[in-house]
Amino acid sequence: MESHGKEELKGPVLHIVVVGFHHKKGCQVEFSYPPLLPDEGHDSNALPEEWKYLPFLALPDGAHNFQEDTIYFHLPPRDGEMKCVYGVSCYRQIEAKALKVRQADVTRETVQKSVCVLSRVPLYGLLQAKLQLITHAYFEEKDFSQISILKELYEHMNGSLRNTPSDGSQVYLGLSPRDLILHFRHKVLILFKLILLEKKVLFYVSPVSTLVGALMTLLSLFPGMIEHGLADSSHYRPRSSVSEDPPLIPTLVEGTVPGAEEFVSVSVTDIANATRELEEAAITADAPAPAPELDQLSPSTPAKEDSHLLRPPQRPSPDSSESDWETLDPSVLEEGQQKEDAEGGGKGAGEGDRPQDSGAFEPSLPITVQPQSSAGGQVVTQGLVSGLDEDQHGLPLAIFTKGYLCLPYMALQQHHLLSDVTVRGFVAGATNILFRQQRHLSDAIVDVEEARILIHDPELRRLLNLSTADLRFADYLVKHVTENREDVFLDGTGWEGGDEWIRAQFNLYVLSLLSSTLQQDNEKLLADYGAPFVSAWKITHNFRVWYSNKHPAMAEITPGHPFLGQYSVADMKLRLSHNVQNSERGKKIGNAVMTTSRSVVQTGKAVGQSVGEALTSAKSAMSSWFSTLAQQPAVAASPTQSPEPSVAE
Repeated sequence: MESHGKEELKGPVLHIVVVGFHHKKGCQVEFSYPPLLPDEGHDSNALPEEWKYLPFLALPDGAHNFQEDTIYFHLPPRDGEMKCVYGVSCYRQIEAKALKVRQADVTRETVQKSVCVLSRVPLYGLLQAKLQLITHAYFEEKDFSQISILKELYEHMNGSLRNTPSDGSQVYLGLSPRDLILHFRHKVLILFKLILLEKKVLFYVSPVSTLVGALMTLLSLFPGMIEHGLADSSHYRPRSSVSEDPPLIPTLVEGTVPGAEEFVSVSVTDIANATRELEEAAITADAPAPAPELDQLSPSTPAKEDSHLLRPPQRPSPDSSESDWETLDPSVLEEGQQKEDAEGGGKGAGEGDRPQDSGAFEPSLPITVQPQSSAGGQVVTQGLVSGLDEDQHGLPLAIFTKGYLCLPYMALQQHHLLSDVTVRGFVAGATNILFRQQRHLSDAIVDVEEARILIHDPELRRLLNLSTADLRFADYLVKHVTENREDVFLDGTGWEGGDEWIRAQFNLYVLSLLSSTLQQDNEKLLADYGAPFVSAWKITHNFRVWYSNKHPAMAEITPGHPFLGQYSVADMKLRLSHNVQNSERGKKIGNAVMTTSRSVVQTGKAVGQSVGEALTSAKSAMSSWFSTLAQQPAVAASPTQSPEPSVAE
């Protein structure tokens, strides 16, 4: 295996792996090329510690219920140079009696195996297309000892994908925003804003191919996210090795807390909220603000009567240049700000470069003070580094960094990650019902099959209420997607309502939102996005990173919501339709009306035909009223003009 050398390791494909289900040992790696561990053979079952969950990700829960399936999954890096490892797995099962060569360990009626590709690049759909063909051929051999085809797959993929760009249409192969909007309709925008807030979002459906397709398609709506925004999305440690990571363990000032070896980096949002509350309390009492306590910083940490203060780690984490500022003691930040004020005439970091207002992001918050280094006695302030390959507008946003995970498929063995203190949030997919039952471990559960978003916290539901301009935007998307048939795009002439067009609309939405935050007196501009939502978004990690750096290209972006405008009759109708269709109360009322009408109609037929006909007519009128609410306005809104009111029916 050493003959492959370093030259081949530069290819986009790292390994071809076969995972099978053993009747005694469970899921295990049966073949890997090149070997997952250099000192092992290609038929070794040994795994690197970082990839201990690989067999359970490649061969998912409940796989026996499906003849075949496709899984996308992410693995953590194995060394400091590598980023997220992208996995694509094709699962199939075959009857044991159909095998030409039946090995001794095959004791069941069916044989279940997955062939997977571990790649450096997020070409999910492209890898899947190639892998499905090879998996089919591998199973058609009916002799799983014939591994030459898998070695050829490794060589072929590295040869054909070596010069494939990491952006462009090939990245989005198999990800259809059209299908997503047809299924979720206006709720797509709610999901989009939910991830902007960096909440714990769990997608649930079976089979896995449906699950990962919906989740990754949603992420493809974020500009540059698939291409460049997932590099740090899988930085987690297997459960047995969390306590072996001393750089991430915060040092306690006085004594130790039992179980402190499991306490690692603290959420940015938690620190900001706790610090702001303490400062407000100090101002009220006209006394210095006390340092935040451990149980105030992380809601997942058990409350302790004798809480201790956090101080900066002994040495920075090698994983990110941001580790210095995320765990800073507020007193250190205050001292740095005082020095900056004294030397810079009280001018805050970035002040003067962009206007500030009462509703904008406030650099005075302790968590926003950026890493500082001393050069010639001068305090040098640097912007927060996302570690991502950003464009001239600062995109992709640094959402999946610093402990915010993206796990397209999560195995049951990874369940502990939902409550791990190293994980501040996640967007994850699951097929096991146990994940859905643990509602307290997530902020929202997305039932993909029923297109439902279950949000537990009333306050979060309030933050995600779509504004009038948001409803216009979502309605504009739904209308164009539903009115354009699939055959329009088969010849390549379709644009409006197509996948690329939808992504372009979300790109405009994000850029307009970011541009609006840079304007003076921007309360009215930001109100069109929902004032509560914007306030919550401004304290997220991704906004702080973006705002702390200059992006000259943003000067070319027109601020304000793409669908801003005066409130109209059409908006009232759209709002009513949205509330009836999407609120639980509206659904219950609609279902009750229809059920009651149906029951009364049946009773009326027993009494007399005339009564039945009258009630049937009433039922039809009620159905017509509900369908009228669901219809779109007669004249659709354009991105630069508010919708015209349609004639009331």
